Amino acid sequence: MWTTYFDVALLSSPVLAFLTIQHPKMHSKPSSLQYFLVSFVSLLFLRCAASTYFGTPQHTSLSVCTTVDQPNPIASIYPNNATGTLNGTVAVIPISLKLARQLIPPQYGILEHAYRALLPNFPQGMYPAIVQAVHDHEVQAFGYKIDDFSRTGIEFPFVDLLNDNHTSFKWAPSLIMSAGHDIALKGAADYGTNVFPATFEPGCDAYRAVPKAKKPGTTYFSARSLTGAEGLTTLFSSTEEELFPLSFFKNFTNQPTFADGKTCDNMIRLFNTSLTTAPNGIERVKGTVRATIHPFAEEQEWRNVYGLRMDTAFIENNYLSCEDFRGYSGLE
Repeated sequence: MWTTYFDVALLSSPVLAFLTIQHPKMHSKPSSLQYFLVSFVSLLFLRCAASTYFGTPQHTSLSVCTTVDQPNPIASIYPNNATGTLNGTVAVIPISLKLARQLIPPQYGILEHAYRALLPNFPQGMYPAIVQAVHDHEVQAFGYKIDDFSRTGIEFPFVDLLNDNHTSFKWAPSLIMSAGHDIALKGAADYGTNVFPATFEPGCDAYRAVPKAKKPGTTYFSARSLTGAEGLTTLFSSTEEELFPLSFFKNFTNQPTFADGKTCDNMIRLFNTSLTTAPNGIERVKGTVRATIHPFAEEQEWRNVYGLRMDTAFIENNYLSCEDFRGYSGLE
């Protein structure tokens, strides 16, 4: 148990932000760097001491099911960074701009001009909310791995957190996550996120094929909270239609993410690794999403939702100052 908590601290330590490729706007002051270095070295020392006394299991499985996710292709390239793969479905849910304004906290603006620059034909009076139904695989740093886990939720990109009318952030107020995965649950809760431990189907993958489905490439995904009404299900099929360009997905998936605005998460999703560039590495999909999750007051269902089914590698920097992203435009 002790080593588990030290693993949490090490994997989520903000010092990782100083060890990866960053945008020029993301540099921190020397005093902050010194503080985090001292903090990290102290945690590392305590972690090693605890390991000596309690033992150091390399990996403890949460379940007996086996994933079909591909291995992390960048772990050896960035051994001192938090890396992993994110497999699943990301789709755009058009909602009214009026509703978006009611859901997103009033102190934050919505950068309509930013998403219209990427989607000039997006319907007037509408806003692109995002659903992600994904499976985190082979997440690791400094040679330590954590168990795989699933998560899903509705996110709100192009939010003007800094009120500069320029920098896009992604507000992610709630997450439904694998029950029993203390590292993932605590990591999300530390951002002020509403976290709902849940069971998933499938349990170890991002989606599962529907047997004898009428439409090609039909897959389903389901998450259900253990203690409440929260849940989310998806049913997607392959499509040739490209309603939203890949550049749009690259942009919003790489926007800094926040919940309560105190700190930001910088997950850099890479679209140039073997996972994504392989044949069928990215599949266009169309389908239905049904969700009961904050900030929506009641169950919602959206049909004819377009998105991508894909697996991407990522580098993640946790608990960063949101102010340091001023002027950051994400991956383009």
